[in-house]
Amino acid sequence: MSPPRSFAHVDTWVFDLDNTLYPHHVNLWQQVDARIGEFVCNWLNVGPEEARAIQKDYYRRFGTTMRGMMTLHGVRADDYLAYVHKIDHSPLEPNPALGAAIAKLPGRKLILTNGSVDHVDAVLARLGFAGHFDAVFDIIAAEFEPKPAEQTYRKFLSDHAVDPTRAAMFEDLARNLTVPHRLGMTTVLVVPDGTKEVVREDWELEGRDAAHVDHVTDDLAGFLAELSPQ
Repeated sequence: MSPPRSFAHVDTWVFDLDNTLYPHHVNLWQQVDARIGEFVCNWLNVGPEEARAIQKDYYRRFGTTMRGMMTLHGVRADDYLAYVHKIDHSPLEPNPALGAAIAKLPGRKLILTNGSVDHVDAVLARLGFAGHFDAVFDIIAAEFEPKPAEQTYRKFLSDHAVDPTRAAMFEDLARNLTVPHRLGMTTVLVVPDGTKEVVREDWELEGRDAAHVDHVTDDLAGFLAELSPQ
């Protein structure tokens, strides 16, 4: 195996949002997950158990439940996004240590998410990161094709003139780092704090030893602080 890629050459820092820029144990995504289940129930007129099975099947097959609902059931993205992101963001608390570490990184900082800009704005406001990022590439910018689709990463790189060989990608799902690594990015998997209880599917916690994962951290603020110029 080749050694993990370094950060000495990096001038663009790319971050996922959910469970990456805030701790997994906040379980904010659990609220979104529940709203998605409700949406599937209501749209398809099925019970909660069947809706849950459909929701997770589409998530695995299409990258997001939304993509499955759009493709197979004619759902409008705007309706779906407005419904599932209507959640309580109050569990999120300001994280000045992470904010300071991000601010000190040399170069551009971008967000690449399967969520919406509205959701990003709400999360960043709660964390105190509103001014730390240069741009957001969301599911609408991706033309509703979610990560880990290769075309989504390529569109992101093109839209924001990112040289992947000079970029680093931070993600909480190992499968979403496969394409970035193949394109030349330095990849970092952000995993849960082992002392906190998290709500995740087993497969979502896999991949720490994958060849396309250069680095693994359960402390993003500390990890970035070590990379930042003092």
